[in-house]
Amino acid sequence: MIRCPWLDLSKPDYVRYHDEEWGVPVRDDRVLFEFLILESAQAGLSWYTVLRKRQGYRAAFAGFDPQKVARFTAQDVDRLLLDPGIIRHRRKIEATIANARAFLEVQSRFGTFASYLWDFVDGRPIAHDIRALADYQTTSSEADALALDFKRRGFSFLGGTTCHAYMQAVGLFNDHSRDCFRREEVARQA
Repeated sequence: MIRCPWLDLSKPDYVRYHDEEWGVPVRDDRVLFEFLILESAQAGLSWYTVLRKRQGYRAAFAGFDPQKVARFTAQDVDRLLLDPGIIRHRRKIEATIANARAFLEVQSRFGTFASYLWDFVDGRPIAHDIRALADYQTTSSEADALALDFKRRGFSFLGGTTCHAYMQAVGLFNDHSRDCFRREEVARQA
């Protein structure tokens, strides 16, 4: 079975993530918030590092409930800085709380976060022509536009590169390689 060239096949949990989640079009706001938290935590780190802490993040950040996370206080930040289940970086933790508040503002204005997000790709996933590892982009005009709009709305730790990875993860981009068995499966889920 052929998979994307970036995937480390020696890591079963990474393979499972690729085979079951990565690139699947997501329109569920709770899942979109989860990936927003995880992608912002990744800044400067490998995705695999964050993926391995996913359960810790789920426990630390109220099951990825943006309503609850938006109510976190300075005491919660101090508590989370002691939690070995997450990446203990004050600015990233504070950004997660601020991002929850911004996320709720977007929901309030657009009805759902998904409606807002999917507008950046006109409602349909963009399939990039990936044939080799060198074909993967680290950013795109759509991701840069999202990052700029995020910043304007008060989000942080979500620059163009992070937004591009986010858009790949939640299926706004189908960046499975041409020969990856998931490419067509994911395309059918759009």
